[in-house]
Amino acid sequence: MDYKAEYEALRKENDKLKDEMMRLISRNLDLSERLEEDIELRRRTEVARELLRGNIERQRNADLQDDSQLMALIELKVESDRPHLKPDFDTKALAQLLGVSQERLLRLFRHQTIYRTPDAYIDNLRLLTALRMLREHPNYSIASIAEDAGFSNVRTFQRRVQDAVGMSPADYRAMLTRDL
Repeated sequence: MDYKAEYEALRKENDKLKDEMMRLISRNLDLSERLEEDIELRRRTEVARELLRGNIERQRNADLQDDSQLMALIELKVESDRPHLKPDFDTKALAQLLGVSQERLLRLFRHQTIYRTPDAYIDNLRLLTALRMLREHPNYSIASIAEDAGFSNVRTFQRRVQDAVGMSPADYRAMLTRDL
C-alpha cells in the first residue's frame, strides 16, 4: 500500500470534515442569533402587551369620575394586592397601581375620606396590620412585625403605635396577652 496516497486520501477526508464542521458551526451560530432575535422579539412583544394592558386599565380607571367608584377600587386593590406591606409604597405607587394621577388621588382623599392624604391612609393600613399582628403573633419580634407591616424602620413603627394607642408596641402586646 502506498503511504503517500493513503496520507493524501486521509488529508482530503480531514479537510472535508473540517469544512463540514465549519459549515455546521456557522449554521449553529446563525441559528443561535436567530433564536436570540426571536427571544428578544417575544420579550418586546410581551412588554408591549403589558403596557397596552396597563394603558387600557389606566384608561378605564381614569374614566372613574365617581369618587365612590374610585374608593371601592382602592379598597379592592389594597385588599387583594396588599401593596402597603412594602415600605416604599406611597402616593405615587398607589396612583400607578390604580392608573390615575396623583392629583386625582389627593383630591379624592382631601374631600372624601377621613384621611387627609393617601400617605396617611397607607400609614393607617400599616398600623392596623401591625396591631393585628401584635395581637395574633405574640412570639414575633417587634422588629419583624414592623418590617412585615411595611414600616421602613422600627422607630417609625414604635412612634405610630405610641401615637395611636398611647403605649409602646411591647406594652400594647403585654396588655393584650394579660387579658387572655
